[in-house]
Amino acid sequence: MFGVSTYCLHREPLENALDRLSEISGCVEVMDDGLHYLETAEPLESYNFLYFLHAPSRGINIASLFEPIRRASVEMVAQSFEVAGEVGADVVIHPGYYAWREEQERAVEKFQQSLKDLTRVADDLSVTYYVENMGNWEYFFLRSCEDLSLIQGIGLALDVGHAHLNGCLADFLSRPVAHFHLHDNDGEQDSHAPVGTGTIDFGAVMEAVRRNNAIPIVEVDTLEGVVASMEVLRGL
Repeated sequence: MFGVSTYCLHREPLENALDRLSEISGCVEVMDDGLHYLETAEPLESYNFLYFLHAPSRGINIASLFEPIRRASVEMVAQSFEVAGEVGADVVIHPGYYAWREEQERAVEKFQQSLKDLTRVADDLSVTYYVENMGNWEYFFLRSCEDLSLIQGIGLALDVGHAHLNGCLADFLSRPVAHFHLHDNDGEQDSHAPVGTGTIDFGAVMEAVRRNNAIPIVEVDTLEGVVASMEVLRGL
């Protein structure tokens, strides 16, 4: 089974996106942001999908040195956990970032405090969550495997496109992975291009997917690209 992210239809209302995705997959990862932001689980309850949620990531920073911002960011992610608990979904979160290189060590402390806070919430709600590796954006955590120790005990959501941008996809694929985001690129731009149109070796990716017994999520930027990607992936 391949899941599909609502990212491909993020300019349409969530209900429209879910209607259209129901025609191609029984598994959806809702990008809980923008037009698809979920205040409650109600929009999801009319469908029979296997759900994953991608917690809000734009405008929040769980590694912020400003404690009110860090706490508010944790609260926003925790709200996504509450919705996930109602629909039986696992959740993907972003690790956050630091604004100045000199603040990296303090930001690590804030990031790990946020993970402790979120793990308590997740445990209370019986929700599983994963932390996603980031693309080639300076100052973000988890761009390479060197940062995996920061999320020890929490599953990795491997975004293969992001890892490819940082030249470390093979290293990530050799590690345990709980969740996968699949899209392609040329190694330079985070284009979320259809599988097979960039320079990623998806044979190796799908071998890792099978080894980790995961349901991969196609996170391509257009619905047409999603459909084309699923055809390529089925051939692998």
